[in-house]
Amino acid sequence: MKVKTILVSQPEPKIENSPYFDLQEKQKVKIDFRPFIHVEGVDAKEIRLQKVDLKNYTAIVLTSRNAVDHYFRVAEEMRFKVPDTMKYFCQSEAVAYYLQKYVVYRKRKIYVGKRNFAELSPLIKKYKDETFLLPTTDKLKPEVPKILDELKVDWKKAIFYRTVISDLSDLADVYYDILVFFSPSGIDSLFHNFPDFKQNDTRIAVFGNTTIKAAEEKGLRVDIAAPTPETPSMTMALEKYINEVNKKK
Repeated sequence: MKVKTILVSQPEPKIENSPYFDLQEKQKVKIDFRPFIHVEGVDAKEIRLQKVDLKNYTAIVLTSRNAVDHYFRVAEEMRFKVPDTMKYFCQSEAVAYYLQKYVVYRKRKIYVGKRNFAELSPLIKKYKDETFLLPTTDKLKPEVPKILDELKVDWKKAIFYRTVISDLSDLADVYYDILVFFSPSGIDSLFHNFPDFKQNDTRIAVFGNTTIKAAEEKGLRVDIAAPTPETPSMTMALEKYINEVNKKK
């Protein structure tokens, strides 16, 4: 069956040159964006109950832009002035770049991984005498605490924000040819909102092994998977699939 409509379970990209917009134009398909999950901040009182005092930490480990936002939000709520000496360990360049929203980049000690958390670990190990705070969500990937424990550094995890299922009830009677997922939480949201969801002819596209596993555990048929050596991004995987099914017979 040809692909005409796609729903991506994330917010619409804010950049004009997003590959999704290129894909839409090139393949003449309609792409909608809708977050299946969203984050809600934890207040300062609850963070104190986690026995977290921001002044006790000399380094912050940041795995996402949400972590950046909520660390500085909590610091403001607690009237804590983040010192200029603070070290920031960012999982990716995107996270490090986003940090500029809050700090003057060239004047700060910022250490950047490549993509996954394991690639950041040699930098953390180099500064093992620091006291690390990991501001995170309640849905943290298990590899992160495992790696920090293996490094034998002084670190603490604190939940600064939670992943919450979004209300999708207005989509009950809307059909898309492809649904695109990036996390197990997105799959959970689909079935929370639509417990009787039947896949039928809907194609499911997923990013990452944990998302594939979550989809298959819910009995979904995964039609498009990324990343692969041939299609490292979701848009490339979608384009490859669309080219195959939409080509004229």
